[in-house]
Amino acid sequence: MKKLLVSILLIPVLLSACAPLDVTYMPVTQIPFFASETPAPFIVPVTDTPVFIQPVTDTPLVLPAITDTPFVATEPPVIVPVDRWWDVYFTDPLAINNPDVLSGSVEEKLIGFINNAQTSIHIASFEFNLTPVADALIAAKNRGVDVKWMTDDKNGLEYDTQPGRGQFSLLMASGIEVKDDARSALMHNKFWVFDQKIVWTGSTNITINGIFKQNNNVLVIRSTDIAYAYEREFQEMWNGQFGPRAPSTVNTQWAILDSAPVQVLFSPEDKIVSNLIALVKDAQVSIRFLAFSFTDYPLAQTMIDRAKAGVDVKGVFETFGSSSPNSELKTFFCAGVPARQDGNGSFLHDKLIIVDNSIVVTGSLNFSSNADESNEENVVIVDNAEIAALYLQEFEKLWNQATDVDPTLFTCQ
Repeated sequence: MKKLLVSILLIPVLLSACAPLDVTYMPVTQIPFFASETPAPFIVPVTDTPVFIQPVTDTPLVLPAITDTPFVATEPPVIVPVDRWWDVYFTDPLAINNPDVLSGSVEEKLIGFINNAQTSIHIASFEFNLTPVADALIAAKNRGVDVKWMTDDKNGLEYDTQPGRGQFSLLMASGIEVKDDARSALMHNKFWVFDQKIVWTGSTNITINGIFKQNNNVLVIRSTDIAYAYEREFQEMWNGQFGPRAPSTVNTQWAILDSAPVQVLFSPEDKIVSNLIALVKDAQVSIRFLAFSFTDYPLAQTMIDRAKAGVDVKGVFETFGSSSPNSELKTFFCAGVPARQDGNGSFLHDKLIIVDNSIVVTGSLNFSSNADESNEENVVIVDNAEIAALYLQEFEKLWNQATDVDPTLFTCQ
């Protein structure tokens, strides 16, 4: 395993945590490169849709095309090579910004996964207003796929009555179950689990703005191990376990896929930000970040400390929010660490960290205490240089579009 990986849990701790369990679970053969210090009981929530554990395998899933759906793509679907367990997509609001033209868009990619689903599509996604996606989900339901959607109350079901919305109503009228979290904190996840084998996650809301106006990213992972972690989290929320009531099962939320360690974290139970601080503290060469909201001072200070130690640190903040007193842009600016404000007239919505040109952190979590302590969020950490190269390419593109901070914006002490 690569020397830059962080391993907070030691082998004896992991083995002692797993040995006494009475439930069936995937065998642990290696230590996750990133996990929390305090193991939690392995708890599978009671649910009307049983969660099953599939055999551990690194073989990517290749599904036959489904043709009995109303969506007709303008181009044939891309067939994923059988030897690759991942895909990465980025929105491109400068070139792909017309929601009436799906060709080449992240929405078209998502519909392709929906059309290929065979048994289940379980969704935990913050908001929704894309009718073609609703149509594809309804078609999946009609061919026997179990479709369920967990959303936020205010930004999900309550907003469904607003102009341009109503897509949740379309789903429910077709017999698709939709639930919200019914609480003041946010159900802010953006993940989809297909057939308990494929996970779609990242920063992208399934909205016109999220896909056609904002800068966002998607990471797709083909792994029954990783899909199981997300499926279990979905089932917890579906059965009303939110916030502190949700158990942490971080010791089982990982896999080694073609020699690449993959770790999944959920907030608030897995203390994501403290784990990210530990990861950043271990950086030896470089740190890059894209941040819609970055208000966590300890994480910012850790990055600055690494910069002082000689690590190459750069980041792009979303412009509008970064001028607020709570933003850590001032902290970076006054410390002399390169940071810019994004050049997107809408939003840079990514929540992304790249460490040492190899480790990628992405998901729904903004770098804030609310996201870490109150919201339902997810983060996936992947150590894979090929994936990191794509994210670094996106970072460089957005860095070049961004602007330096106006020196009159802040007064440094």
